[in-house]
Amino acid sequence: MSLSSRFTATIAATVAVAIGAVVFAFATDGSSLAPVAEAAGTTPMVVAQAAPAADPIPANLLPEAAAPAAPVTPEPAPVGDAFTAEEQAAINAIIANYLAANPGFIRDYLVNNPEVIQDAVTELERRRVNAAAAQQAQAIAQYRDQLLFSPRQAVLGNPNGDVTLVEFFDYNCTYCKRALDDMNRLVAGDPNLRIVLKEFPVLGTGSTEAAQVAAAVIMVAPERYDAFHQLLLGSAAAATGQLAMEAAAQVGIDIAAITNALQSNEVVATIEEAYVMAGALGLTGTPSYVIGDEVVVGAVGYDALRARIDSMRRCGQTTC
Repeated sequence: MSLSSRFTATIAATVAVAIGAVVFAFATDGSSLAPVAEAAGTTPMVVAQAAPAADPIPANLLPEAAAPAAPVTPEPAPVGDAFTAEEQAAINAIIANYLAANPGFIRDYLVNNPEVIQDAVTELERRRVNAAAAQQAQAIAQYRDQLLFSPRQAVLGNPNGDVTLVEFFDYNCTYCKRALDDMNRLVAGDPNLRIVLKEFPVLGTGSTEAAQVAAAVIMVAPERYDAFHQLLLGSAAAATGQLAMEAAAQVGIDIAAITNALQSNEVVATIEEAYVMAGALGLTGTPSYVIGDEVVVGAVGYDALRARIDSMRRCGQTTC
């Protein structure tokens, strides 16, 4: 490629990267759209995201997670033969001088091509989703034994089932209560399904007390946990420690044994284990499910869970 051709191509690529950097800044901060929108005489656009059917987890209840890496604007790919350092410096100076002399160049480009902003927002969301899925798959692999086989959990359905569905839930979670029917329907219609329940109290003191009683039930009367769980999660009343103790008594569990178990460090360890896994998985609400290598946040409904279970049997993944 001739020097002039390489020169022209590199200038074009570098200007494109400059535009891309500005667009990416717009995409990551909706307020940055205001200058462009004002120039175009429009209201800044905000891209709405559907909220999952889940009760959000207060940020202070999860372990600190590493801050996400800032988006990195890729450098332009080399065009033909590489330039010498002197040639590249000359090109950079020409571009810098041009942009300095034409400060409205990038703004005008975006105003005349506003779809570029939408494309950038869409691409940013795709990257975020993919990055979250990759991080979650890594966390699932790291904590797989605890997710599936920890002694600090309740197991419903077939304990030797060929597919396991893990649920993180809170006894005061409205969506968890609604999803109870979905879980019961799945168990009733699938004799080979194994369901693991993780006590994950995130909605206040009542939730924590109820989860502590539930952890004690797992310790002293695991065979009665299902009945206890159905009664407490199915109640319209706000869950508390007292209500959980009453539910335990109603299903025939020795309250003195529960009281003794509540003094054990194992109760605290049960809930702390769930917190650690939830932090690693990046859970943002309850209910949240883990199946295969996928995290599903929110009460997605029977059909969505059923489809993932069926796919696991067909191809070992939640989507075939």
